[in-house]
Amino acid sequence: MLSRDSSLLLFLFSFLITSFGASAQNFSLIQSHCRNLSTTNISRNITFLTNRRTLFASLSSSDASSYSTGFQNATAGEAPDITTGLFLCRGDVTTEVCRNCVALAVNDTLRLCPNEREAVIYYDDCMLRYSERNILSTLSYNAPSTMWNGNISSNQNQIYGYEDLVSSAMNKAAVEAANSSRKFCAMKADSTALQTLYVLTQCTPDLTRVECLSCLQNSINEMPLYRTGARFLYPSCNSRYELYVFYNETAITKPPPLLPPVSTPPPVSSPPRPGKGGISNVLVVAIVVPITVTVVLFIAGYCFLAKRAKKTSGPAAPAFDAGDDITTIESLQLGYKIIQAATNNFSENNKIGQGGFGEVFKGTLSNGTDVAVKRLSKSSGQGDTEFKNEVVLVAKLQHRNLVKIFGFSIEREERILVYEYVPNKSLDYFLFDPEKQGELDWTRRYMIIGGIARGILYLHQDSRLTIIHRDLKAGNILLDEDMNPKIADFGMARIFGMDETQASTSVIVGTFGYMSPEYAIHGQFSVKSDVYSFGVLVLEIISGKKNDSFYDTDGAHDLVTYAWKLWSKGTPLDLVDPIVIDNCQKSEVVRCIHIGLLCVQEDLVERPIMSTIFVMLTSNTVTLPMPQQPGFFVQKRPESDQCVSGSVDDAPITDLYPR
Repeated sequence: MLSRDSSLLLFLFSFLITSFGASAQNFSLIQSHCRNLSTTNISRNITFLTNRRTLFASLSSSDASSYSTGFQNATAGEAPDITTGLFLCRGDVTTEVCRNCVALAVNDTLRLCPNEREAVIYYDDCMLRYSERNILSTLSYNAPSTMWNGNISSNQNQIYGYEDLVSSAMNKAAVEAANSSRKFCAMKADSTALQTLYVLTQCTPDLTRVECLSCLQNSINEMPLYRTGARFLYPSCNSRYELYVFYNETAITKPPPLLPPVSTPPPVSSPPRPGKGGISNVLVVAIVVPITVTVVLFIAGYCFLAKRAKKTSGPAAPAFDAGDDITTIESLQLGYKIIQAATNNFSENNKIGQGGFGEVFKGTLSNGTDVAVKRLSKSSGQGDTEFKNEVVLVAKLQHRNLVKIFGFSIEREERILVYEYVPNKSLDYFLFDPEKQGELDWTRRYMIIGGIARGILYLHQDSRLTIIHRDLKAGNILLDEDMNPKIADFGMARIFGMDETQASTSVIVGTFGYMSPEYAIHGQFSVKSDVYSFGVLVLEIISGKKNDSFYDTDGAHDLVTYAWKLWSKGTPLDLVDPIVIDNCQKSEVVRCIHIGLLCVQEDLVERPIMSTIFVMLTSNTVTLPMPQQPGFFVQKRPESDQCVSGSVDDAPITDLYPR
């Protein structure tokens, strides 16, 4: 085993040898993420930097077999200062390309992350990762990165089933990769009506089959599948598809052929000759024809009996599956009696919430599925248009950070929505309760901020249409069993056309404190309206305080005003919730405050779009512009956090004065 000094010398020697070859090749740097997980003293930091150099020496001096497999992990140092790291090369690259890419990654990491205690750096051909924590054989969704090309035309998508082709190909490749020893798969899907689609999926081989498949499915869910190409990278896995060959086809073992989603007859081959090992045509016909007829008759009989049974027995609770393709109103309709039975006749004991448009109950369907039932009040103000809008909208949205809809009912003058049940209620339930705030440490709050950003980015840019939520607030952010955020309540959402970027209305709907000034005062809304609401949310998550709880505090009228005053005085950390201030990476918190203030700027043109915000949150290498005066205004303090509506042309919803 090499000593530390000899390993460092070997590292320097191998780096000098390979750096020339690496520079001669065109390695594309995709993204780098650097962060500090904890605050340590100088001596501990020196120990860590020494261990990191030893770690890089170990990874860079790996033997040829490591580079041929494209994966290697290593550790350096002793507890409590052990440093772990790994590299992963794309499964189709050569040993030489892998070696040179890793050498370049080491060099770039030392340059981009000189003192950070955790980092991951992505290239086209490889990925390098290290941490002061143990990251080996551990599934990670931190530090994601995404890229995409232009849209496929809507006509091509509808005629050729392009999105279905991408989904089918990506999911098949995910299964193939998870089941392979190298956790890698590259394949192509031919369509008779469209270009050839090329897909690639890969995990770090230290993951289990289940972990790999879970990681890849999450990455696929994060990607827009209607573009000409896209990729999504996690530290533990990555997925990509293109309409051109982006990998080395000759270097991979071809998996079983992928059938296109459109029905095309297989090519007719010549019948085998009778004789050695052959079967005569007569024998083939004698066997195949009776079997085919039997199968057809069986299917026809089954369909007939099933249809007859459905008519006689009445509607039954549907068996929901996360993979169901819900696209039509008809497929979502549920009988009132089913919902009534699921909620024990809307029992008070089942009531879990009260929203601006009605009550929410927990229910359990006859098949054991837990659901959340939103029963709209008859005087809620939400008409049939808004109700159907929410049903159609949410049913077509499929994203891990958006709540899923299971069904609805319009019977007996009742309007009811049935959603997936999210056990941890809403963000405000934890964030604004002094007894529950402690359950949201900074790591969880940062994860929630990132999840909300991903959900809004999907609505604004990655879904089939541009969707403005118009009522983003803590009460509409639900938390699942792992405290992952899910955006809910799309009753007031607005769909924008392809060329539409801004609209106006005479009816203001939303929640005080979260509405942007141009929307609250003039009824003008756009994606920047949601950006403003997101900024308020970020500041609330950091402070643990409601936006309106700062009324007349130090001359501030709301949280936005208060945060801006602290920022202007150079004391932004005074905004941070005392519960997390001693156990957080302060530079990360200040960066989030900075992003929050950029989102609530008075001039909507100066507010960043969500794709830019997501990059700001996930990369420390992006320089943030200085925020300008936020769009705060004097307002009467609302009596409750309820959704409100009113007419701009008639009586205003509140006294709003631009400042």
